[in-house]
Amino acid sequence: MELLPFANPGRFWKGNLHTHSTRSDGTQPPEEVCRLYQQGGYDFIALTDHFLEQYGFPITDTQPYRSDEFTTIIGAELHSGAIENGSVWHIVAAGLPFEFAPPAADESGAQLAARAMQAGAFVGIAHPHWYTLTAVDVDALGPAHAVEVYNGVAADANDRAESWHILDVLSDRRQRYFAYAADDAHLTDNYKDFRRGWVQVKAEELSPEALLTALKAGAFYSSTGPEIYDIACVPGDSLSVQCSPAERIFVTGVGSAAQRAWGNGLTSAEFDLSAWDSHYCRVTVRDQWGGRAWSNPIWLEG
Repeated sequence: MELLPFANPGRFWKGNLHTHSTRSDGTQPPEEVCRLYQQGGYDFIALTDHFLEQYGFPITDTQPYRSDEFTTIIGAELHSGAIENGSVWHIVAAGLPFEFAPPAADESGAQLAARAMQAGAFVGIAHPHWYTLTAVDVDALGPAHAVEVYNGVAADANDRAESWHILDVLSDRRQRYFAYAADDAHLTDNYKDFRRGWVQVKAEELSPEALLTALKAGAFYSSTGPEIYDIACVPGDSLSVQCSPAERIFVTGVGSAAQRAWGNGLTSAEFDLSAWDSHYCRVTVRDQWGGRAWSNPIWLEG
């Protein structure tokens, strides 16, 4: 079983991995984007402007806006090739070097993602539901770290914020990816794309290097509201959850496999896994306002 992050040393740091500024199609300059997120209670962001020729292939330098209380991860949203429906690929890459080269005219999405991973980035498959990405597309892309299971701007762009379905299909097939939530903030009028989805990353220090190491190890959970304080799992026996006040806690797995607990202000639950017939599970905590927190898939096999 892959280790859960809750017993790891350090603390959880709140961050957004998908953000835009005036360096591409956002409405606010990088300095203001960083200020807003720090003021909004975030510990870090990755500013991921669109890495396109029309914007000058920006990898935005946010180092000047770091402090002891707030840091940034250098990144970009990469585009090249096409998915099954003809749309260009959208790939989040957090942790890119400034010298990362623009894609060649014939570079595929898979080649671009591989190059980003080789450069040391945490690579995420951006907003699958927003542009109807398929499992066939994910197979064609090849290795990536994670699927963006919640995208804040998509909630008001086309009502396709959540992309858990595709990750559940992949997990059913034993394809291992982490899951992250993000704003994809552009800070545009009539879009509530600020502080809608985030990750909580467990690391010993607030540094880009420590955060990236933790992200690549899956030492994080995602949320649109609730907090998860602990998940303890003994495969074939039990799973326990400690969380902020919730109305439902779910454990789900292959197909329709599910267990659930409910209550008013529920802060813990214990689940019996002795007859659990699924090679993985994941935890969802839902509060009374509809906010959700999600674990990464928990693999119950070696």
